[in-house]
Amino acid sequence: MSKEQRLSIIKEIQKERNSYLISYITSTRQMLEVQMAMDSIRFIYDHLQAIINEEKKPNIDLYIHSNGGDGTVPWRLVTLIREYSKKFSVIIPHRAFSAATLTALGADSIVMHPMGMLGPTDPTVANPFNPIDPHGKQIGISVEDVTAYIQLIKEDAGIQHEDELVQAFNLLADKVHPLALGNVKRSLSQSKLMATKLLSLHMDKVEKQHKISEIVDNLTSKLYFHGHPINRKEAKEQVGISTIDNPSKEIEKLIWELYTDYEIEMNLDQPFDATMEFIAQFPTIAAGANQITPQNCAKLVYIESSYKTNVFSIDYQISGTKNAAGAIQTQLLMNRRSWTEE
Repeated sequence: MSKEQRLSIIKEIQKERNSYLISYITSTRQMLEVQMAMDSIRFIYDHLQAIINEEKKPNIDLYIHSNGGDGTVPWRLVTLIREYSKKFSVIIPHRAFSAATLTALGADSIVMHPMGMLGPTDPTVANPFNPIDPHGKQIGISVEDVTAYIQLIKEDAGIQHEDELVQAFNLLADKVHPLALGNVKRSLSQSKLMATKLLSLHMDKVEKQHKISEIVDNLTSKLYFHGHPINRKEAKEQVGISTIDNPSKEIEKLIWELYTDYEIEMNLDQPFDATMEFIAQFPTIAAGANQITPQNCAKLVYIESSYKTNVFSIDYQISGTKNAAGAIQTQLLMNRRSWTEE
């Protein structure tokens, strides 16, 4: 599908929904995943400026696909869009996890395709004090893993005596730096505060205080483990998000057509494997020889509206050598990482 055809779908969705649509797609491709980040806000602002040049207070749809990212992005993104919109909706074609779920919480309406998924908002945190795995890489700490450990000691092991609980916590602190544990607590508090603030943008924080707290608790600790995909039925009936909307069949079809085009453009359904890509280029490389693949491009983020298209991408090559035992060793050579306008 060409860019012109994709923009045609965007315009058709806009016509059907009486809105202006901005796509925000971050790569969920295995081994080339990209997180939501603050630099995207600058480009989304340009799209908003183009929209309000035509209509001062329009309905705006944010079409989002992402595994999440920087926990501060949702607040900046949502408050910016709401400043320019009469009604702010989020459209979810497939994945909207973690920070993308938080973004959806700030919308007046969450339009979910049958394939659409939200996710729990308990963060997995990383800082310099996190433990190291056997390969020398830092291990992310799930907030819920820490709280589940304490619950295991109290509820399943039946340990309630204060001295024994202190011993159990000391055992954890021997394995995980205390400052890393402190960061876990801070991150959980930040996630709950962010979700509360975002929901309060369109729910009365006095009259709906109990409902807001219920949604936040369901997403951060009560109902699901971190990787659980929450479908639209669960989101409405179990999590308690009343703003979930099902699109019409025509809109549903258009939402999926648009997603599949981004999927193809960004190879989202194809894991990135540098070694396999190298072997495909040089299937008969001789032992001891070194080769470098031609330059290739991987598109990692799309921000797109009917006015313009911004793409964050990388240009790369793969250097490879075949050793005497026949094994291929590769190295990814990054030649460019930048935003461009298509």
